[in-house]
Amino acid sequence: MVAISLSKVQETAPALVSLYKTAGVSLTKHGLDGQRAAVYLVVDYSGSMKPYYQDGSVQALADRVLGLSAHLDDDGRVPVVFFSTDIDAVTDIALDDHEGRIARIAAGLGHMGRTSYHLAMDAVIDHYLDSGSTAPALVIFQTDGGPTSKVAAERFLCKAAPLPLFWQFVGFGDPDSKQFDFLRKLDELAVPQKRVVDNAGFFHAGSDPRKVSDAELYDRLVGEFPQWLVAARARGIVRA
Repeated sequence: MVAISLSKVQETAPALVSLYKTAGVSLTKHGLDGQRAAVYLVVDYSGSMKPYYQDGSVQALADRVLGLSAHLDDDGRVPVVFFSTDIDAVTDIALDDHEGRIARIAAGLGHMGRTSYHLAMDAVIDHYLDSGSTAPALVIFQTDGGPTSKVAAERFLCKAAPLPLFWQFVGFGDPDSKQFDFLRKLDELAVPQKRVVDNAGFFHAGSDPRKVSDAELYDRLVGEFPQWLVAARARGIVRA
């Protein structure tokens, strides 16, 4: 059974009904019917991201993540971490207040800085541990470039491997950019030499992420999650 019913989504977020339905098809395809999970969204607020805030790409991703989360989590909210040189905000988006939410949050933030993955990862880890949740978590981590500290980012990913957190990285920008080589490396980090389970995936959404179809986006967001669940359960990392 879904966490939030179609009728509830129709009532609270009618603009997201199509996304909700498409997300459901993808979850069924990947064997995730009835699965419960906390869903997080991490968004890059570095200077080069400005066009993606202006053209609605970040808001579109947030809406799509809400449509997915409604199947997995019953509170109708997704915690969101905005990061650049530091943590710019830890807040949330909600089904009943999603329209224009990203722009409203961004309007209250300061200077768009650089790209510190590890601080954003640490903020998610802290939020998850403080929540007291025992459910697995799907962390959708959006960025348009490599981190200021590759060593720190890799260390935090490996540090998080014993926790019930799966990190799905999403790249915005030129698919041929060398900026994303590091994320491809993170995706392939050795198991068990570097981390106890493969706890990350990566896909590139291109220079205009809004052009990626909803169906393709959802398939990519959840495509590696089932394999991680199997491995994490085998290790006793996930019990739900």
